[in-house]
Order: sequence, then structure tokens, then C-alpha cells
Amino acid sequence: MEIPDPQYLETHDGAYIAYQTVGEGPIDIAWQVEFGGNLDVWWELPWVGRWFEGLASLGRLILHDPRGVGLSSRNVALPNLETRTDDLRAVLDEVGSASAVIGGWFEGLAPGVLLAAGDPTRVRALAWWNPLPRTAWAPDYPWGEGPDDLARRMKDLNGWGTLSYGESWADDLEQVSGGHRPSQEAIRWWAKLTRNACTRDVAEALEQIWWQTDIRGVLPSVQAPALLMVGEGADNHAEAEHVASLMPDARIEVFAEQGWMGRDIDIDAVNRPRLDAIARFVGLQPRPVVPDTILSTVLFTDIVDSTTHQARLGDRDWKHLIEQHNHLVRQALSTWRGRENDTAGDGFFATFDGPARAIHCALDIHERVGGLGVEVRAGVHTGECELVDGKCAGISVSTGARIAALAHPSQVLVSQTVKELVAGSGFTFTDAGEHQLKGIPQSYHLYAAGNG
Repeated sequence: MEIPDPQYLETHDGAYIAYQTVGEGPIDIAWQVEFGGNLDVWWELPWVGRWFEGLASLGRLILHDPRGVGLSSRNVALPNLETRTDDLRAVLDEVGSASAVIGGWFEGLAPGVLLAAGDPTRVRALAWWNPLPRTAWAPDYPWGEGPDDLARRMKDLNGWGTLSYGESWADDLEQVSGGHRPSQEAIRWWAKLTRNACTRDVAEALEQIWWQTDIRGVLPSVQAPALLMVGEGADNHAEAEHVASLMPDARIEVFAEQGWMGRDIDIDAVNRPRLDAIARFVGLQPRPVVPDTILSTVLFTDIVDSTTHQARLGDRDWKHLIEQHNHLVRQALSTWRGRENDTAGDGFFATFDGPARAIHCALDIHERVGGLGVEVRAGVHTGECELVDGKCAGISVSTGARIAALAHPSQVLVSQTVKELVAGSGFTFTDAGEHQLKGIPQSYHLYAAGNG
């Protein structure tokens, strides 16, 4: 198969994303890779190159390097999940893909999951090889790794780009694949791939970002059908069952664990069952997507002690202050791509396609209105929203409003879901405790957000 050279697109903020399309066919398949990648080097190892060729035999394969690594811009701020999702959408736009199957390994599919939840018309289906919604252990996620594991991983990164790092990578794979150790060829290639992906400091920062990320809160909003592909083993299946239980339309398929990069492995024997499973899964007629729910981030703001200010100023001056306030809030919404849903008196309700932009906007509003002699409280929450006449409604909207009502003057309160989706965005979070929100059946752990 002839592999075309990568191309470049420029994003709205000036970064350059390297992308590649291979093959053609009735469907588009955008395969997401983990951060340690490079479009040129991925193809050099037969295990990966043959997988990509297999995907390209099913349809048009779309690949790209995330910003900060590989052939994409490296002299940029490292991307949070929201930015990675924006870049995936930009690549699909650039190649004219209106609806694609989004696939990936482990945590590499996270941007595809967020895109499927927030922009359902763009995602025909998800194909997730070894689904991993988070890395860190939690009481409700016993398959995660603990602090000692993180310390070991960070220590291993001391050898990033060298053969010693390739050996530690092989040790991990041998442990999780039932004793199938990658060949020396694969170990040398992995070392080459990592040093062609990024430098050690970038790898350490990206590792920390993922350890702070949890996308489970997004999974219930994914309307696209999802194929979860796992190897044999009780832990693998239990983890996949957990992920599937959170998704409205997920199917698990279990495959013989043969050690994908092990010695003397028949590559096609490993790849073909999974390729056939994807072909069967997406072979149905494309379903018409008319979403009545969508993942969205809601922002509520209002002026603190507005009645006191109104009594002090009088009706005329109060009206003038409100006009200035509304103008400044709308400027901030425009800057951070927020959509005004409603305005009532001294408060705003806006929605965003990413939680980081909502926090930035709330903090920006505090700065802008400070000169008016008033303070604003704000609340931010991400969840599945009903669409009513094109606007967001439902329990997630009510949750955002209740969170805002608990905020102190000049404070931005966010839900834990928001906090776990904006790792790497540079915010600081102060624990604000567990709260039972009025009229909301479940309690929420809240955090006060600030600029780092």
C-alpha cells in the first residue's frame, strides 16, 4: 500500500497539526494514537503499520499527531483534552469528513469520546481497543494504578527515548499480556518512536495530565454505538464491563490474548479478528442522527447582593450599571466561544462546547466587571443536556444553577466532573467540599477554580 506524505493544517490559534489520509472507501476511520507518537515512525514497525493498512482496507483512514508531539507544532502549550478534541474536529473538517468512525488504543480515544458526546453528528461509531477511561486508582475504579505505580512510571521516564525506556515498556507489556514479551526489534522501535515524539520533560507533563483525567463522566452522553475490544482475562473484561455500563450503546468483544508485539507472533492472526469485528460493527446502514441530548458545559453567573446595590444606586443608575455589566459579560462570552442561552435581571446562563473555556470565561467576567464596583458569583458544570428549541435544558442545567448559587463573591465553583476534564489547563482548584444541591437527587463534590 502506498503511504502518502503527511499534510498540515493551521488551527484557529496558530498551531500546525500534521495529518494523513490513507486509502478510500465507504466510511472514514479516524484512529487516535497515544501521545508518544510520530506519523513517520508509526508506520515503520510492522505491528502498527499492518494495523493501519488493515483499517485503510475498510475505508479512508485518517491519522494525525496531537499538538506538542511528533510532526505537529511542538513550540506550543501542551494540550488539554478540550484542545485535543478541537484539533481532531479541525482535522476532520480539513479532510471533509462529516461523520467518521473514531477509534483508538487505551486513553488515546479520549478526544474521540468527548467529540462523540458533544458533537454527535460527527461520530458514526467508536472502536475502542482496551478501553481506558482513567489511569489512577479510585474506590470506584479498582483497575487503576496507585501512587507507587505513578512514581515508577515517572522514574521510567528518566530513560525516555533510549533503549532502557524501551525495555521498561516491554516489561509492562509482558506483564499485562500473559508473558508475551515484545521482540528486540519492537523494543528498539519504541525507543526510536519516543525520541521522535517529544522530549522527556514533555512526556512527563503529558503523563501527569492523563493521571489527573477521568472521562467517565462523559460516557453516559455518548449516543454513538461503541465497540469495546479487549483481550482475554478477568480484569480486562471487568474493566470493559464497567465502561460499557456507563455508555448507552456499547458492545464488548473479547479476543485471544496473543501479545500484539510478542516474538514470533502472526500479526495478521492478531489483527484480522479485530478488523473483522470493526467491519461488522460499522457495516450497518448509517443511522440518522437527530440529537435530542448533547454533552455541554453550562455557566451561570449573577451579581452578588444585587438588591442592595439597586437600592443604593436608584433605578436609573442601576439600569446603567446592568447595561454595562451585560455588555462586559457578552464580550467575555464572545472571547471564549460561549453561547448565551438566557439572561434574567443580573444573571447569565451560557453554554460552552468545552469546560476549560467556560472556566476561562467565568474568571474573565470577574476581571471585567470588577471596575463596576460589583462582584459576580459563577458556577460551572458539564453534563448531558436536553435540547429544547435548540437550547440546553434538563437536570444538568439545574445542577449548574445550584452550584452557582453556592459560590462566594468573585468565586468560580465547578463540579468534580469539570475538574477531571480540564487537567493540563493551568487552573488551580481548592476543595469546596461535598454538597447536596437543592432539588438535585445526588450530592456533588465542588471545587473553587482559579488561574494557575
